Amino acid sequence: MPSFDMVSKVDLQTLDNAVNVVSKEITNRFDFKGTHVVIDLNKKEFKLSLESDSEMKINQIVDVLISRSIKQGLAAEIYDLSKEAFVSGKVTKKEVPVRNGIKQEDAKKIVKLIKDSGNKVQAAIMDDIIRISGKKIDDLQEIIALSKTWDLGLALQFVNMKS
Repeated sequence: MPSFDMVSKVDLQTLDNAVNVVSKEITNRFDFKGTHVVIDLNKKEFKLSLESDSEMKINQIVDVLISRSIKQGLAAEIYDLSKEAFVSGKVTKKEVPVRNGIKQEDAKKIVKLIKDSGNKVQAAIMDDIIRISGKKIDDLQEIIALSKTWDLGLALQFVNMKS
């Protein structure tokens, strides 16, 4: 029976490369000369720590981060930008978690969307992976095409296709 896995994984090396490119670009920019800027990636927790003089500069760093990540092949949805920047003394800080894996509630939403689509496929949640199987590969390809139209805020990849 044909199947594939739907995942939301972030390649740590590609993320690290994107963060290094952003650090280099920000330190070389004219509007950031002589200002306090820290861009730190915690690889164990998948979390970015941004520090700068003002919230406007933090927003500029985030814009550069997203554009450089897209150029590195990472989706913009991997960054959870819902937390606001906060002032700590003379410095403005922002924590940006990186979404790695599909959370249980998001997986349930995806399975419900798959079942509501009316295709003859089965979806099973396996930790942070959703395995989708069906009798025909065409049904699986329809699910892949359909999933690209969903607005879930997740960067989905389709791996392990078996026929």
